[in-house]
Amino acid sequence: MNSSEEECCGLEMMQKDLHATFLEMMYYLLPSPYESQETNHLTLAYFVISGLDILNSLHSVAKDAVVSWVLSFQAHPGAKADLNDGQFYGFHGSKTSQFPPDKNGILIHNNSHLASTYCAIAILKIVGYELSNLDSEPLVSSMRNLQQPDGSFIPIHTGGETDLRFVYCAAAVCFMLNNWSGMDKEKAKDYILRCQSYDGGFGLVPGAESHGGGTYCAIASLRLMGLIEDNILSSCVSSTLIDVPLLLEWILQRQGIDGGFQGRPNKSSDTCYAFWIGAVLRILGGSNFVDHKALRGFLLSCQYKYGGFSKFPREYPDLYHSFYGFTAFSLLEESGLKSLCSQLGITENAAMGL
Repeated sequence: MNSSEEECCGLEMMQKDLHATFLEMMYYLLPSPYESQETNHLTLAYFVISGLDILNSLHSVAKDAVVSWVLSFQAHPGAKADLNDGQFYGFHGSKTSQFPPDKNGILIHNNSHLASTYCAIAILKIVGYELSNLDSEPLVSSMRNLQQPDGSFIPIHTGGETDLRFVYCAAAVCFMLNNWSGMDKEKAKDYILRCQSYDGGFGLVPGAESHGGGTYCAIASLRLMGLIEDNILSSCVSSTLIDVPLLLEWILQRQGIDGGFQGRPNKSSDTCYAFWIGAVLRILGGSNFVDHKALRGFLLSCQYKYGGFSKFPREYPDLYHSFYGFTAFSLLEESGLKSLCSQLGITENAAMGL
């Protein structure tokens, strides 16, 4: 093993304090390689804030400052009539995608994004902001502008991909705001069901290859929408919506001989799928089917000696895979970590407003 590999090699235990320090550094200053992701600033902030909460280290965050910062990204219609103009009045992803309104208060460039909106509302819940104080009615009302005739969602009113990621974001936003007027649940349900593939998993779009992330978005959305029950595997009543046995068979084939989870057949194990696949099993009530010891070993091989997790063993960490490493250890019930609300991607305490 060369010196670089030794530096990246994982440690024998989950180093909670090192990971908290890693996230605290990211809270104050993102490294220069993240400049290319500036339009996703709110998403990066979600990884930091939610990660610190999972690690029981949210005390290091100035919560009032976080609330003010997040609220500054919200797009507001100039008048109530503007809600019928086809735009989406959610949250911008960053300051570079946010242009000031003109002298009449009209947003000439409204780039608010559904994924950024999910991240914004999740952050607000995590830091204890009372969402009833949020100007949410324009947000929810205009979100219907993003839903397509087939039930899918585009992320931004000017266009974009339509797939299960944005159905999930819409469902999570409606759930957290306790207002489902922002989506046609029946159409969304039908779209989700059309994404289940012949092998049991879910593709991101109908007819696509089954994918770990798409499967999570499908199952978490159905759970948030109240269309499947928790711990469905322990229920005496089988689901009439999805083929659960076939789904379970596909999921259980995703844990590799190295202990990690892959997102698709013939792909390498990847830290983030320990959450995307593990969370689906948690929602279904099938966590006991996971080889926890082997998974833990894989995750530790991706742990960086100075904090954070990499995508693959013996590589350098990044914020995305670090966050999903923390969520994976929470699902494994690691001592000292908060319990995770699998379908929302935040802690149970944050989900319940505690």
